[in-house]
Amino acid sequence: MEQEPPYINSRLTVPNVITMIRILATPLFVIFLLQGVYDRAMIIFVLAGLSDLIDGYIARNFKQKSPLGAHLDPLADKLLITSSFLVLGYFHKVPAWLAIIVISRDIVIVGGIIALKLFDVTVRIEPARVSKWATAFQIFTVFLAILGELWPYPRWVLVGCGWVTAYFTVASGIHYLMRGLRLLNEHGKKTADLGQS
Repeated sequence: MEQEPPYINSRLTVPNVITMIRILATPLFVIFLLQGVYDRAMIIFVLAGLSDLIDGYIARNFKQKSPLGAHLDPLADKLLITSSFLVLGYFHKVPAWLAIIVISRDIVIVGGIIALKLFDVTVRIEPARVSKWATAFQIFTVFLAILGELWPYPRWVLVGCGWVTAYFTVASGIHYLMRGLRLLNEHGKKTADLGQS
């Protein structure tokens, strides 16, 4: 099995710069959505998706992985996806129930990480496979929603994709919840063992 490239100490890596540009582009993307300029919003969204693939490729294949990048990359994804569903849900471009599910899961995950940190539990930023599928379908749903404003297609396509997105989003939320509870339980056992020793 191929080994993962080790982390490097430098913060100013090429992938990190690309990721920061993606974060800075998110407000512009939101502005275009709010203004109904969907062609420009689509361009930024596609470029953001391509930049995500590029920075991941560079990080893996050119020994550019860093601790900062491990935190920045998922943050950039969450900012783009959450803001997309917030705006598109408000304007009824995606079902409101789906926007609520996506945003609620992210709030629960962030809240869980904060809670674990408060208990001094070590949390590794390592997305599970079901979470990767959830993110992929969330991105595709946003793509379809914007595409529908530029090139009309049957509504059931978006609704069907929305249901698949909801399934993987809920499944990943449950997965992270169970992982968090397991980490808390293991931390509690270690603390108890230390107290008895």
